[in-house]
Amino acid sequence: MSDQTAQLEWRDGTIPVSIKFDDPYFSLAGGLEETRHVFLSGNDLPARYCDGFKIAELGFGTGLSMLTALQAFTGDGTLHFTSFEAYPMTRADMEAALKAFPNLDPSPLLDHWPNTIIRTDRLHADIIIGDAREMLPKWTGKANAWFLDGFSPAKNPELWAPDLMAEVGAHTAPNGTFATYTAAGHVRRSLTEAGFEVERIKGFGRKRHMSIGRKT
Repeated sequence: MSDQTAQLEWRDGTIPVSIKFDDPYFSLAGGLEETRHVFLSGNDLPARYCDGFKIAELGFGTGLSMLTALQAFTGDGTLHFTSFEAYPMTRADMEAALKAFPNLDPSPLLDHWPNTIIRTDRLHADIIIGDAREMLPKWTGKANAWFLDGFSPAKNPELWAPDLMAEVGAHTAPNGTFATYTAAGHVRRSLTEAGFEVERIKGFGRKRHMSIGRKT
């Protein structure tokens, strides 16, 4: 586990907020519903699921996106999930955060964490600890779907830099997709340059827009 553990404060006693980035880990208006809307629907999941389907993510955070994706993976086979996280949470903080979602089973994560390599019949997960700008270029995989789930581009610009978005494109399988809650123009331009056909669509809740794309 990284020595750069996530430093948190808690809003309303339930929502973890990163002290470093001054940003909450999930939506104040419904984190689970936002995750389903942005990352599942945005990547046309679970309709595209198949055995060995590969999801990759920038920003593991609480593990909410992985657990939501796994809950929706109801067919036979194994879901592959790779996430890049520079500031991992402690197990205690992760457990406290996930209590906000009583309809989501946290055990596939909490039964293993802080082990960052998870192997079960239904889930093969690798949480790669370190700066994604350094770690993603070393990754040999290609994702069928990307969850771009870093903190706000205004507060965590490093995770949305053009060079990193180019690496996302390079590590995407043919006809692979991405989805993200942000509709920032510079992010959409970088993803277009990375080889995606990018669309701005309706966001979740009060957020007017989000972005999706397919590798061309």
